[in-house]
Amino acid sequence: MQNIKVLFVEDSLTMRRVIKNSLKNIGFTDIIEAENGEDALKKIENTKIDLVLTDWNMPEMNGEQLVLRLRSMDMYKSTPILMITTRGLRDDVLNAIKIGVNGYLVKPFDAATLKKKLSKCIDLN
Repeated sequence: MQNIKVLFVEDSLTMRRVIKNSLKNIGFTDIIEAENGEDALKKIENTKIDLVLTDWNMPEMNGEQLVLRLRSMDMYKSTPILMITTRGLRDDVLNAIKIGVNGYLVKPFDAATLKKKLSKCIDLN
């Protein structure tokens, strides 16, 4: 996955390790990690991101707020976003789609499931 710059946003250090390892196993090499939405926005201030993975429940700025901010920016109007969360209720999924995510993944998950969800958001070949 060269030339695909990935941002993933997760407040749990353990989950960040799991996601980072899964992304590397899938083949992503250009990865930026952040611990909440505000941290993410600071880290991508002068960088174009090609794919965003974000948790929903985080301090400072949650995933929903981050998605809304990204979608309000011209540079990120159509960037693929995958929401990764423990919130698996139908209303949560529908709300996430309504605010502009391209995919939704409920924790816990394995690398194969992550790859399958990502392949629906971007071309992994």
